[in-house]
Amino acid sequence: MADSLQGSPGRAGLRLYGWRRLLLAFGLGAVIALGQAPIGFWWASLAGLAGLVWLVCLAEGSRAAFWLGLAAGTGHFGLALSWIVEPFLIDIARHGWMAPFAVVILSAGLGLFWAVAAAVAWRMPVPALGFVATFTALEGLRGVVLTGFPWSMVGHVWIGTPVDQLAAALGPSGLTLVTVLAAALPVLWRGRGLVGAALLLAVVAAAGHWRLSAPLPEGPAGTVRLVQPNAEQALKWDQALADEHLGRLLALTAEGQVADLTIWPETAVPYMLEYAPSVAGMVARASQGRPVALGIQREEAGRNYNSLRVLEGTGDELTRYDKHHLVPFGEYFPFGDLAYRWFGITAFAAQSGATYSAGPGPMVLDLGPLGRVLPLICYEAVFPRLVNAAPERADWMLQITNDAWFGVWTGPFQHFAQARLRAVEQGLPLLRVANTGVTAVIDARGRVLDQLPFGTMGVLDTAIPGALPPTPYARFGDGPVLLLLAGLALLALRRTRAGGH
Repeated sequence: MADSLQGSPGRAGLRLYGWRRLLLAFGLGAVIALGQAPIGFWWASLAGLAGLVWLVCLAEGSRAAFWLGLAAGTGHFGLALSWIVEPFLIDIARHGWMAPFAVVILSAGLGLFWAVAAAVAWRMPVPALGFVATFTALEGLRGVVLTGFPWSMVGHVWIGTPVDQLAAALGPSGLTLVTVLAAALPVLWRGRGLVGAALLLAVVAAAGHWRLSAPLPEGPAGTVRLVQPNAEQALKWDQALADEHLGRLLALTAEGQVADLTIWPETAVPYMLEYAPSVAGMVARASQGRPVALGIQREEAGRNYNSLRVLEGTGDELTRYDKHHLVPFGEYFPFGDLAYRWFGITAFAAQSGATYSAGPGPMVLDLGPLGRVLPLICYEAVFPRLVNAAPERADWMLQITNDAWFGVWTGPFQHFAQARLRAVEQGLPLLRVANTGVTAVIDARGRVLDQLPFGTMGVLDTAIPGALPPTPYARFGDGPVLLLLAGLALLALRRTRAGGH
């Protein structure tokens, strides 16, 4: 397979064997992860990807390529998803022992997608080009298989740069495609490939600059208050502190000139309205009867839901949304209801109220003069396909979340970056309200207009930015990228070893 690369070193030129080569692949995977938020070293990701493509092309066989891909994927996700240990450290005496296993199992499991991509690409006549197609396809598939986990995609390294505007046309998989192609071109054609990669990225960045320079329309009239209570996760559900946490939310809502709409983060209220109906009246008095969208748990017919409920007037419910894409093992257990029905085990069953039940699906809530909003609760904002599945086009998007689970170093900022990408993809502004941060206002091109300092208590009063017309990605989803990948795969399969270089 190495002979398909013009001017590349032969197998004798790669003087790394066995575990040394795997260790190099693992290290390259970690280097690729340096492009993820909050570090943002996209150039390191490109260099690491180029090294990985080179290693895969020089592998002795598809089995060796598989192990190289697995090592690189494990290194990448091990660093990028290191925040996954944080939930286990909330109660370290009970759960701390599980943290290392969570990192290793998750990283290696996600690394399998890279491994399969590498093994399949090696078997193609032009493995470097094949790797572009298979890697991008498998990264997209990662967002779907077993409910999906599209976190730390390679294309995410561009979030916050002009290159991310490509997502308005081709979505996150399009960003991944451009990234891997730019890394593979120097492996294919050395100097000419390096020039080609630079030109590719320059053209995409220039188009992004042009798109960012266009003005945006006005949004719905009215003021919105984003409330960041900064409740420490280890104390958030302490019953002795419940009144204090609720009082903090009420005080922030009533502070100064009351907004036309106030928004509290995910599961902000330490009570259920079904068992503490007086809370609705407290909220109404704090907001002077104006709408408050609050993250709160609710119960109905013995089932529990992670909900957004909008109260107004004297505490009447205007509308609500129940989270429908739940976190596996965090908010529900797969097959938990089957275990309940077949064996009577209640500990993992949503129907017994032990875990959350899923809502009916994406919804657009009508807030009258403040427009129509597409709510996303926490984890739901990492799935572009869920946003595309909305029953109608909204005027803006709202994400409420509690990222205190994710620590203070990387997790909350990666989550925030993905929310920004949803705005770019849809051409819709997004308001984000988080318990500890990042609470922010994002315009329809993914730019951060304002935000609260991370890890502080406070409010952010804002207007809703204007929306753009539906983007190509909002209309066609991943269809165009799939066509591009099919074309690349055909090129990688049809070109011969001796020709075309």
